[in-house]
Amino acid sequence: MRKTSGYTLLQNKKQRSLRISLLTMQRTAPEKQADGYFPYLGRCAMNVAGNISAADSAAPQKLTNRWIVLVLLVMIAMLNYADRFVISGLAQPIKAEFGISDAMMGLLMGPAFALLYTVFTIPAARLADTKSRVAIITGGCALWSGFTALSGLATSEWMLALARVGVGIGEAAYQAPVAALVAAYFPVEQRAKALSILGTAIYFGQMGGFAAGPAIGEVYGWRMAFYALGSTGLIVAAAAFLIIREPRREAPVAGAAPRLPFMATLRWLGGTPSIRFITVLMSLGTLSGMTFGLWGPALFARAHGLSAAEAGTTFAFTFGLPGLFGTLLFGVLADRMARKNPVAPVLLSAISLTGTTMLILGIVWADSLTVARLLAVPAGLLGGGWSIGVLAGLQWLLPAAHRATGTGLVLLVTGFVGSVIGPVMAGQMSDWVSTIDGGALGLRIGLSVVMPFAFIGAWGGVMAIRRMERDRAALHDAA
Repeated sequence: MRKTSGYTLLQNKKQRSLRISLLTMQRTAPEKQADGYFPYLGRCAMNVAGNISAADSAAPQKLTNRWIVLVLLVMIAMLNYADRFVISGLAQPIKAEFGISDAMMGLLMGPAFALLYTVFTIPAARLADTKSRVAIITGGCALWSGFTALSGLATSEWMLALARVGVGIGEAAYQAPVAALVAAYFPVEQRAKALSILGTAIYFGQMGGFAAGPAIGEVYGWRMAFYALGSTGLIVAAAAFLIIREPRREAPVAGAAPRLPFMATLRWLGGTPSIRFITVLMSLGTLSGMTFGLWGPALFARAHGLSAAEAGTTFAFTFGLPGLFGTLLFGVLADRMARKNPVAPVLLSAISLTGTTMLILGIVWADSLTVARLLAVPAGLLGGGWSIGVLAGLQWLLPAAHRATGTGLVLLVTGFVGSVIGPVMAGQMSDWVSTIDGGALGLRIGLSVVMPFAFIGAWGGVMAIRRMERDRAALHDAA
């Protein structure tokens, strides 16, 4: 009897051990499969599940390498700006095919893209504060890339305008969620550097839109440039969605105030003085820079007798290479300054914006292409990364739970002022005096009226830094 009891006890122990082993295998099978049996497909499957709905768990989270994430975000950003600027690089052949004016071309470059871009920026940012930032960013990339490809099918200026509206809706899901994702992956002392590397995509994108787009258009027609960019974007969006893991959000602080409704959040953030001044800096600086960026190739073509492809390539590389180095230099310098004073990058942005605007006004009125190229070197070095400092300062200012929404609020105003008003205003002024000097004088006058608004933006930056530390304490206490 004693032997039977011992045998029974032993069997019970074995059964319990077997059940524990089976449970352990069930829990760890996906991880083992991902790490051992099917490394790539397993990790991709886990990323997809995490990106659709990030799970809350007490276990440490294994994230994608932050530098791989940054490389993929840079690729997405390059396509973002290339798709935005390609219509500017192809302005001359599009105008010739559809027989449209500078004012209509300004509408296609500005409001057709920017109106719904600004409208959808806040909802996308709000969503990114609670849902998967990775899914929002990559979904937006797929959407704007699809509409970029559809732009090549346009048979009239109004069909092209509708396609540009779709591009704008997709791109609304880019900047605020990306800034929040970078803040989640990189510590404070590395954020300006990470954002500056991300900022180099502006210049690579400009080279793609201003140089590669017209080069493709000259050989295969302007429509093929839209097809090429759109199809590339769809591939990159799918790859980023499969590879990047959504970071787990910070646990809410015990006793923290409940999440505010949408409009109450906007009133709360918009009522913060430093956020208002940062918005003045960002929106008026963008008004100046975006207007010159969109009309610059046309100015080079008219003022210096270049073809569309020559003007696009000259403009892209004249400003792109100095701007590229300027952006990287700005990020390194801003990180060093932020270690001593976290608001210093915003001051650096205001100084850079002032200097580069003065130099670009000289470029606008330069009679010689050589002089314009020489002035572009210091203009690019000074102004290459001015917006990086603004975004880095804004991420420091905002509580983590409201970073995307707060950034989206600033970008809402920035998008409307910078991308809607400026290009149309410059184009309309160009039409008024388009018969003089082959149209170059009209563009010069239009740009000279719009660009000095950047000086008011720089003043807003100076005013912001006086309030940022006080406002940050109030925002974080209220959050």
